[in-house]
Amino acid sequence: MKLRIVTPLAVIIDEDALAVRAEDASGSFGVLPGHADFLTSLAISVVDWKRQDGSRHYCAVRRGMLSVSGGKEVAVATREAIAGDDLATLDTTVLDRFRADAEQERGERFEAIQLQLNAIRRIVSQLGSSGSGNFA
Repeated sequence: MKLRIVTPLAVIIDEDALAVRAEDASGSFGVLPGHADFLTSLAISVVDWKRQDGSRHYCAVRRGMLSVSGGKEVAVATREAIAGDDLATLDTTVLDRFRADAEQERGERFEAIQLQLNAIRRIVSQLGSSGSGNFA
């Protein structure tokens, strides 16, 4: 079966695989040739697969979408992916960085929402102090 992992900027993995493992919100799952069509949202995790020669390979993904098509194609579209052969390094270093980046993005989104709400409050306050009471 064909495995392809892509980011907006590059094709990270494009090779044949005997089996693929990934993780979504419900937990870890496997995909073998002949798997039913499938679509799921991935968590920050490591996708691993077994090559024809029996070796295992890994790719850390920063969330994404995984699809299985026709039982012979597995595609992962993700914001960021880092391939490597050392699971321990990917699991600790890379996934920790992905999680920290996601937490920072959450904080930045919260700050942006706070700025928007403050701007709306000031606009409403200015409209209310004009004394007309009409918005038309």
